[in-house]
Amino acid sequence: MGELERINRGARYALAFVFVYHGLVPKILWLDPLETAWVANHGIPVPAGVFALLAGLVEIAVGLSIAWRRRSLAPVYIAAVLLIALLLDAALFVPATLTGAFNPVTTNIAALALCQVIYSSQRAPAR
Repeated sequence: MGELERINRGARYALAFVFVYHGLVPKILWLDPLETAWVANHGIPVPAGVFALLAGLVEIAVGLSIAWRRRSLAPVYIAAVLLIALLLDAALFVPATLTGAFNPVTTNIAALALCQVIYSSQRAPAR
């Protein structure tokens, strides 16, 4: 395995972990109060627990596809779009989350950097 492939794989697994963890822990295993506040602030006519479960399953699916579909950049593009959309959404609907510890700004920007590493290491010309 070459150096770029190791970099790509490590970045993929790290990004996949972010999505799987955020889909599983605060949405499915232990419903975080911020998740219920987010649903309430959007006026979504679905119970917060149900919506969080569905959102969590989507995040887990994205994470697993990033890890398992190593030859495809499509899951990485999807992740990048979701990260940008969710960051903008947090800024508009739950702006208080942007100033807390481990907030969406730092998490999403770091995850977007992983997307860039994956893209660059996969698209780099062979030497």
